[in-house]
Order: sequence, then C-alpha cells, then structure tokens
Amino acid sequence: MSVFEHKSFDNHEKVLFANDEKTGLKAIIAVHSTANGPAIGGCRMWSYADSAEALTDVLRLSQGMSYKNIMADLPLGGGKSVIMKPAGEFDRTALFEAFGRAIDALGGLYYSAEDVGVSPADILNARRETPYVVGLPGGTGDPSPVTAKGVFLGIQVAAERALGKSDLSGVKIAVQGATGHVGAYLVDHLHKAGADLFLADINEPAVSELARRVGATLVDKDRIYDVEADIFAPCALGSVINENTIDRLKVKAVAGAANNQLATREMGAELQKRGILYAPDYVINAGGIINIMGDLDPKFDARWVEGKLKVLKSTLAEVMDRAESEGKPANVVADKIARERIAEAAEKKAKAA
Repeated sequence: MSVFEHKSFDNHEKVLFANDEKTGLKAIIAVHSTANGPAIGGCRMWSYADSAEALTDVLRLSQGMSYKNIMADLPLGGGKSVIMKPAGEFDRTALFEAFGRAIDALGGLYYSAEDVGVSPADILNARRETPYVVGLPGGTGDPSPVTAKGVFLGIQVAAERALGKSDLSGVKIAVQGATGHVGAYLVDHLHKAGADLFLADINEPAVSELARRVGATLVDKDRIYDVEADIFAPCALGSVINENTIDRLKVKAVAGAANNQLATREMGAELQKRGILYAPDYVINAGGIINIMGDLDPKFDARWVEGKLKVLKSTLAEVMDRAESEGKPANVVADKIARERIAEAAEKKAKAA
C-alpha cells in the first residue's frame, strides 16, 4: 500500500522519508498544509512496531496540527515528524543532527519542535544543521505550562456544558498521564481550583509522589478508564478512546491534552451516543503552539499568548454549542470548521500568487 492509499492520508502536501544509515535515523516528516503559512509541528521519537505504525502516526498528527493551528487563528500550516527510535545504544547528538539535515531539505516548508521522546536539547542539536526549528532553550521555553493552562480553561468549559458548574470545586477529574510534561502542570491547576483528582501514570514512583502532594487518589494505569468521575482528562498518548475502553468510561465529559485521543473519527459519535461530551483535542491543547509563536516573531509576547488562550476557550465553547444545536459529535463539527478555514486560506493564497 502506498502513502496515497493510506487510510490517514488527507491530501498531505508532502511526506518525506529520511534515512541515514550512519546515525540510524529513520524519520518521516509529513507536511499536511501550508495554506495559512509554514507548517509547524513537533517531532516525536518512539519505539514504533514498524514503519507502517510510524506512518499512521505522522499522517494523523500532521493533520491535527493543521486543524489546531487554523482553529487557534495562527498564521501557520500543519506538519509533524516522527523518528523510529533506534534499538540499543545510539549517538543521540548525531541522530538529531541528521534529523536537522532532513528538515533543511524542505527549505522552510516545515518547522519542528520537541514532542514525546524529544527534548529541547535534541532540537538544539538539529539546529546545528537547519534554522527551521523552534522551542529552543533561551527562546519561549518549554511550551508545556501554556498547553496545560489552555487545557485547564477548556476543562472549565466542559464542566459548564456537561455539569452546569461554573467552577471546578468538587468536580471529580481522572487524569491519565498525570506526571507528563503537560499533565503535571494541569494537575496543579486542577488542584488549586479545588477539583477532586484521580491520577494514573506509567511512572509509578512519580505519580505516587504527585498524588501525595495534591491529596489525590492514586489509580492503576490500566484502571483509570473505570473511575466514576465527572471528567476524564487523557494527557498521555493517543487512541485512548477506542472500542475496548469507551464502554468502561463513567464520566460526563472527555477533555484532556493528548493528541488524537479518538482511535477513529467514529468514536466521537460513540461518545455522543453515551451522553459524554467531547472537547476536540486539537482545539483544547493548542496552548503550546500559541506559545511557540514567540520564537518566530517577538511581537507574539506573553500578553498576546494570554489573549489567545482566552480565544481558545471561546472557540471550544463555540464548537460545543454548535455540536449541541446541530445534534452532531463535537469532533465532526470542529473538523468541518477547520477544513472550511483551511480551504478559505488556500483560496486566498492562490489568488495572491
């Protein structure tokens, strides 16, 4: 099967397969859309089972970045990259320098930043070979706190719509991936807001300490779906809402930081059938990419970021309200809005050419 027939291919503009035998680099860079500006999206390094799994991930993630950036009203397109983590020991510096050369081959169509399994130091190594990276040390810094702030504001919207509560005091929230870069910051926000927290993470020592610090209930990572809570906040990897987990959920809303939370687009309708409100992930978790704008232009300062987070909150509310009024799943409504905006941007770009 070629890329063009892949189930997750969505008229991506470019898909680059990069191989460097000397360093062990096996990477895929997917540029979904540059209709509204250069494509931006982080690089994820993961131990994929095979290249087919890596391709599926990068195609879905890059589409999500296009939707995320256009819904956040940013002058950016969407892209993503994944690196198949080499087995055994490898020279990490050399690997990311090779990755930088792969990015540079696209000539500025795609800018990378860090994502799961990649650190700012790794991106700094890539920077030795290309200027097309963001999120560097000394720049806008770690985007995780801003992502977490945006997700927190989105959870407030979800609570208003699903529970009729204007605050989170006493709201039961199950957080998956509680000690991750975003999850830990989110937990602090929720704790300060008075939420009743249930925490799970693969890092058992860290999540145990976090639960002790904030007075939360510790839950086994495989049982977090079974918690009787008000809101489920997935903040780990994607595809956590799937045919094996959806009937285990005992919540009124799903609102978290993870990308591609729905294993398939149809899972949005399945949540709706069960009376569970869904906050489309690429809308609620756009805080990080909003923060990174400061690396591209200094006029996008901290005050601008705060203003954009408020817009993000109102955009999520608009999506949820439209979904309710139209009787459609929230992810379907958000996708429709995003595609319409991308089409409008593409038309403007074509006229200006």
